[in-house]
Amino acid sequence: MTRNDDSRVELLRGTLDLLILRTLLPGPSHGHAIAKHIQRTSEDLLQVETGSLYPALYRLEARGWIAGSWALSDKGKRARYYRITALGRRQLTSEHSKWNAFARAMGLLLKPQGEEGH
Repeated sequence: MTRNDDSRVELLRGTLDLLILRTLLPGPSHGHAIAKHIQRTSEDLLQVETGSLYPALYRLEARGWIAGSWALSDKGKRARYYRITALGRRQLTSEHSKWNAFARAMGLLLKPQGEEGH
């Protein structure tokens, strides 16, 4: 998840898993569509490279968090579609809670001096 300029955000380890699980929550999708959804939804701040996406998909599938099956895409090409599993939904809830706690902690740590409210 990189970009040649500084406007795109580097992802922390594990964040891609969370984004993939969240992207699959509404329904099955193939790899390219997952990457495009993340890019579009993040207003182009996040771009998932193929070299990061597919290893993450294989890892999530091996953990039982997503399940993949082959089908024809809208363009008539064979594609692997992924869907979130019940185990993946539980993992998404857990990861989302962890992310919220991390974001809160970062917000507290990044407050300018004197704004702590003490």
